Amino acid sequence: MAYIGKSPIIGNFVKLDAITAVNGQAAYTMQNGGANFTDYETVNQFLVSLNGTIQAPTDSFTVSGSTLTFASNLSTGDVIDFIIVFGNSLSAGTPTDGTVTAAKLNNDIISGQTALGAEPADTDEFLVSDAGTIKRVDYSYIKGGVDGWSSNSGNLLPADASKGIYLGVNSATAANLLNDYEEGTWTPKLEGSSTSGSSPTGNGRYTKIGNLVHIDFSFVNKTISGAVGDLRIKELPFTISGADSVRGSFGGNVRFYNYDLDGNTYYQLTLVADQNTTYLVVTQTRDHGTWDTLGVDNDSGLYVEGGITYTTTA
Repeated sequence: MAYIGKSPIIGNFVKLDAITAVNGQAAYTMQNGGANFTDYETVNQFLVSLNGTIQAPTDSFTVSGSTLTFASNLSTGDVIDFIIVFGNSLSAGTPTDGTVTAAKLNNDIISGQTALGAEPADTDEFLVSDAGTIKRVDYSYIKGGVDGWSSNSGNLLPADASKGIYLGVNSATAANLLNDYEEGTWTPKLEGSSTSGSSPTGNGRYTKIGNLVHIDFSFVNKTISGAVGDLRIKELPFTISGADSVRGSFGGNVRFYNYDLDGNTYYQLTLVADQNTTYLVVTQTRDHGTWDTLGVDNDSGLYVEGGITYTTTA
């Protein structure tokens, strides 16, 4: 019968025609087992009969390789009736490299198994090659990715929200750290600087990259009543930076429809994000004169739209 690898060791009868009891000799070489005797685990796998009597392993004899040694020398005329060797339980030996082929390692090995269907548990194990040696490693050691980063639905997430990505450098340079990106909506209000008034609301969007915020806003067909002072667009999503060298930001665009500009002679209307505030004001730039803020217009059917980019410390 053919086998993959060597014949399975599940019982082996050894003929003794090559063994002769010699006076004064205790050790005998088992001829018919050959090198296979080294495959057996313990002396208890050998059944030995001497002069018609079954011998007790260890007490009456020992086995080392192919050598069987009795506890005392045999005498001339002693007969070793038989030696039966019982193989290792379920041992089929070691297959040779040539018998393990790709055809035998088919897709059923994986596809026939139950899929995990969820993120592995921390104690689930993977096999890795460590310098050519196969070792097992818990999922907890590899799930974090690089220095605490993990994935969620295909997205990379840092363990600490203050961490980010350094761009344009190969070392941790603070000026190159991108550790914040956000976008969303905000609800702007139109109010007076001295008295808020009816505070009509509009629609707004924002994008924040690091400490830079860009906002857009729109008020469509609104009514302002009871407001006093300068016009303010309030409730910015982030507080304007307090850096004196910057003073917030200037140059944002704004346009009006049906708005009373107080009859002033102006050359440019500009949005201003003043430092340490959460609102915008509108300034009028004049020829050979100081700038001035735009007063609030208590009226109906008003349209105010614009956008500005400013810095924040948030």
